[in-house]
Amino acid sequence: MNEILNQLGALILGSIPTMVLFIVLVIAYGVLVRRPLENILAKRRALTTGALEQAKGAMSAAEAETVVFEDKLRGAKSEIFQAREAKLKEWNGQREQSLAQARTVTQERVAAAKGEIERSMAEAMQQIETMSGELSASIIKAVLPAGVNGAEVAQ
Repeated sequence: MNEILNQLGALILGSIPTMVLFIVLVIAYGVLVRRPLENILAKRRALTTGALEQAKGAMSAAEAETVVFEDKLRGAKSEIFQAREAKLKEWNGQREQSLAQARTVTQERVAAAKGEIERSMAEAMQQIETMSGELSASIIKAVLPAGVNGAEVAQ
């Protein structure tokens, strides 16, 4: 058992430099690697958080601008619709004026044509009356003997 204890003591005595080196290595790691790494990670986290907050702010601003844009778009659509309605009313008014002018011109032409027809009819009636008198005289001459007068037959 003594021998085991001696071996164990020699083993512990031989591991002391390794333990000292391990402790120095852990302290050096903490000083040289871990602390600068934690500082860098903290800075990155701060920058990332700041970037996220900036992104959220930008998104909020974009949403506000979207609302303003939608309002402007709605207003522009309304103006276009009103302008379209006004143009349609103007065109309808122009069409009505054109139709009224066409009606007036057509009525004048119809009246002129009626007057022309009435004049032609009056001339034709006069010609018919004149020709009927001549025709009746020539019929009477053709039907009656040569010595008889048409006035005598009428009595």
